Order: sequence, then structure tokens, then C-alpha cells
Amino acid sequence: MTSMNFQLATLIALICGIAHAQSSPQQLRALLSVPLESPHVVVTQLQRYLVAKAPSLKDPGSAQHWREETVKLRKHLLSDVVFHGWPREWVEAPLKVEEVGGVSAGAGYRMRKLRYEIVPGFWSTAILYEPEALSGKAPAILNVNGHVGPPGKAIEYKQKRCINQARQGILSLNLEWLSYGELDQPENQHWFAAHLDLVGANGVGLFYLAMRKGLDYLYQHPNADRARIGVTGLSGGGWQTIVLSALDERVAVAVPVAGYASLRSRLERPGDIGDVEQNATDLLRGQDYSHFTAMRAPKPTLLIYNAEDDCCFRAPLVKPYIYDSVKPFFRLFRAEENLAWHENTDPSNHNYQLDNRLQSYRFFARHFQLPEVSAESPAESEIKSVEELRVGLPENNLTILKLARKLAGGNTRSGMSRERLGEVVRYRKTEVLRAWAVHNTKSKGIESRSYRFEFGNGLGATGVWLKAITAPETAPAAIVLDDGGKAKAGAAASDRVNRGERVLAADLLFTGDAAPEKPGPSGFAQMIATVGDRPLGLEAAQLIGLAEWLGGAAHAPVRVETRGIRSQSIALVAAALAPRLFRDIRIRDGMDSFSHLLEAPVEYQQAPDLFCLDLYKECDLQRLAELAAPARVTGMPERH
Repeated sequence: MTSMNFQLATLIALICGIAHAQSSPQQLRALLSVPLESPHVVVTQLQRYLVAKAPSLKDPGSAQHWREETVKLRKHLLSDVVFHGWPREWVEAPLKVEEVGGVSAGAGYRMRKLRYEIVPGFWSTAILYEPEALSGKAPAILNVNGHVGPPGKAIEYKQKRCINQARQGILSLNLEWLSYGELDQPENQHWFAAHLDLVGANGVGLFYLAMRKGLDYLYQHPNADRARIGVTGLSGGGWQTIVLSALDERVAVAVPVAGYASLRSRLERPGDIGDVEQNATDLLRGQDYSHFTAMRAPKPTLLIYNAEDDCCFRAPLVKPYIYDSVKPFFRLFRAEENLAWHENTDPSNHNYQLDNRLQSYRFFARHFQLPEVSAESPAESEIKSVEELRVGLPENNLTILKLARKLAGGNTRSGMSRERLGEVVRYRKTEVLRAWAVHNTKSKGIESRSYRFEFGNGLGATGVWLKAITAPETAPAAIVLDDGGKAKAGAAASDRVNRGERVLAADLLFTGDAAPEKPGPSGFAQMIATVGDRPLGLEAAQLIGLAEWLGGAAHAPVRVETRGIRSQSIALVAAALAPRLFRDIRIRDGMDSFSHLLEAPVEYQQAPDLFCLDLYKECDLQRLAELAAPARVTGMPERH
């Protein structure tokens, strides 16, 4: 058969297919709605993928070698991770603090209200508790907050702790925390740290500066003994304690309470995953929280955990990873006793109540060379209300989201190269190792096969392949993506089938059948980013792999039709990375710019894969469309 005759026969077959095998959205919706993968299997795939990237804590051999490694690790974490993208002048800015007034206090201590600037235009507040008879140099403790809700720094157990520390002769600073107390604004929710990532400043940097400024204040206090400075806090405060204490050598004594666990431990129990700042982008790429704990060696460090914690990080379950494995590092320095462990069984839940407070008082007293503490000084009658401890913030104080918008406004987004895009989304090619055909239909003029796709990196996707029975195997191929999953793609798939195309309605990672539960996509997206990968890069790699599996490279470029902002972004990134694999990208219900994520705003949980570090700092959707050429992009909303 000549080439012209073959083309004519193909055209006739296509016309017949369209004439005799018209599908309907309702018909295909029934096919596409059948689950092809269990969410539990998706979770297992992700756990295996991530646990392979969990850094192990290796024996350094000697104290001197670990000292050298700690210096390198500290420099790397601060320069390359925590302060990635932050203006140098902000990071190195001198402390800016204002004393607002005093608060009536009980016997043995005084209280002062403070506010301080985290970065230009973004202020926070604190209360300083001073020993009443303060003279000469005294030890100092930075008390950081956890997820305490509206009370913020006024939470009762924290006030009791600060009062007792001051009565023991310690300068005690009670910090407010982002999203709580006086910073309890919707735009300060911790998820908005991801919006800072998007515009090029690692979100954890803001959290670090907020707590480090408190340490700066204590270090500069004229009565503070710089050799006796400590940090302590519960939950998110425990996380702050270990991060600040590992990365800032000024911290002599650290007492984190129920605040963190190793990556491996958190993968075993999804409830332990935590917030985006605890899983900051690249924070656990090559190191883990066990490393942070070991970086404390040989400085005194008391780890307090609760036996039946009703939040997270149960003592018996986290201990092997962050205490048992770290003990040898303190042994190298002949300071094994400086790493202490306390398991709370009264009340045993998520707490910093009396038993835990007494443990911290005794530990600080011992290492600050203060008199032994046998009991807590009663302070119930001296607890202040939220209003009594209110310091006051500037009327136009920034929020996390406003700061992200401010940083976005200063970005130029000049022409990103294809190579640089691959670096930003951490693209690594992956192929379909096996397409498991799990179901098929062939009736009413339509043929289908349902697949579970196994990729070379161990992750998976699902899809339903469709075509008119009369359509040839060489018919043009199309992939349909929908933010709501393939179950919502009936109309788009039907339209493509009726055009005589072979269609794959796919669920990529974090969508439809390929979405995990408990935790959902946002939890695992954090974990992927913190170990150094990017969800968006993984999804784009899957789309490229599926396009190749359909025969896009060997036959003709593949069409892609998307609905929703996530599918739009994945398709544009994939086409920008492998442009000749795709013929055209048809976008429905998309966005005109990544700025939509900031202005709407789109919450992290709604589209966790889009908040990719540096993405909107360096390019926008239009640049992705340009990189996709010769693939044609249509349907993208116009910029206003």
C-alpha cells in the first residue's frame, strides 16, 4: 500500500469511527469513576520512596571529626537552606526592639513588654521576666511557643514556667509565635510559608529569624551571662528549640519538649508529620533531626517526651531515633550525661505541665550552676490574661502572605532556561516500568483498558485508555488530566474519543486514585520537598513517562487537555521540559499567572505541588508556554 493510500485509509477509518461510535460523557464517566488503586497502596509507595531518602546518622569516629562535620553542617543549613533567597541585609540586620511598658508582677520578679522587628515591616512581641533583685550577670532562657491557639504567649503553663525561672534568678523571655496570640491573623497561618517558597525565600527562614531575634535580645542584655543561655518550648516550641540550639552556638542548654522526631519515625506514623516549617524545603536533604540533636554534643540537652502523647511524637516510639542513636556522639566527648531523657507519664499527654516543668528547672539549674530546685513556686494567682499581656503591634504590620506578595513584587522573572527549570523542579526522568492492565470493556462502539502504572522511581499513577472500536491503533493520542481526578474527566475524554483519538484519562501522583489518605497530599508533599525533591517535578516526570508509553516519541506528538490549575501547571512544566513529545496543550479552568496563588490566595492544602521553591521567582506560566514550543498552548486566560 502506498503512503497516500495508507493515509486515505486511515482518514476513512477515523471518519467511520466518529460516525458510528459516538461516546457520551455519562457513558465514560462510569468507566472513569472505578477506583484502580487503593489510597493505602499509594501511602505505602510514598513511604518506601521517602524512607530510602532518610539520611542515616553515621559514626563520625572521633569528637574532632564530629566538631568539623557540625561546623560544615551548620554553615550549609543556614546558608543553603534556612536563608535561601532571603535578602542578606535582612538576615544580618541589627536587633530592633522597643520597650512598651511594664506589667504588674508578683513577688520576686518584674515584667516588661517588648516588641521587635523580625524583618522590615514585620513585628512580633515578647514579655521579659526579670529577677527582682537582678545584679551582675544572670543566666537567661528563651521560652518559645507551640501551637497554643489564641492565648499565644499568655498560655498558663508557659506563664508559670517564666515566673518560676525569674524567681530562680534567670532572665526569662516569653516569645509570641507566628499565627498565635497577637500574631493570630488568617494570613499568618503556617501554611503560607509555602507562598514564601514560591517567590524564592525558603519559608523556614522567617520562623528562624523570629526566634533568633529573641536570642539576640537575651545575648545583648546587659545582665545576661552569655555562657549560660538556654532555650525551651513545647510542641512547635520544641521544634524551634532543637533547630535554634543546633544552628546557633550561643545556646548552652536546650530542653525541647515533645517537639520533633526523625524522618523515619514520622513516616511510620503519619500523624507525626507536622507543619511546613518543620518539613521545610531541603531541610532534611542529607540530614535529619537526629543529626540536629547530635549537633548539640557535648552541650547539655534534655529531651522530654510524653508516653501517651495525644498529639504526636510518643516517647517510646521516637526514642530509638533521636536519643539512643545520638548517645554515642555525646560519648565521644566523654559527656554522655549531658544528653538526658525524660518520659512523662503524668499526665502523659501532650503537655508541659508540672512534672515536665520540674524536670526542666532541675536540668537548667544543674547546668547553670544554680541552687537545686525541689518544687515549683506557686504562681496560679499571678497568671495574666491575654489582654494584660498584650503589647501591641503596628497597624500595618506585615503577615506571612503579605510578605510573600511583597517579595514577589521585587522579582524580575527574566527568561528561565529549560535546564534551569529542570533544576528548580528537580526533574529526573522516570519511565513506565510496567502497565498493569486491571480491567477492560469493549461494547457500544467504545473500547477501554484500565491501568495501574508502575514507574522506575517506585511511585505510581493510574489511567483509563479509551478509543472508538473502529479507530486505528495509529490514531492521534491524547492525555486528559483533571484536578478532580479522572472521575471528573468524562466530558473531555468523550470529546477526544469522538474526534477519533486514543485517549488516556490519567490520575498522576496526588490526584484521584493516586492520592494518599491519612495524611493526604499536602502531608506527603511536604515530606517530598524536605528531602530535596519537588512534587511538581515528580508529576511532570510521570506525564512525560505516560506520553512516551503512549508512543508519542515513536509516532506523533501527544495532545494534552487539562482542567484546573494543578493539571495546567504539570502539563506546562512537562511540555517545557520535553517539548517535542507534545503536540498541543489545551487548558481549561486554568490561571493566567502563578500570582493567582498569592492573590486568591490559594491555600497550600489545595495545591501543595505548585508551591515549588523559586518557581515564581524565576518564571511564570507564559515562560513555560514559550519553552513548550513547538507544542502549542491554548486556552490560557489572558493577564489582566
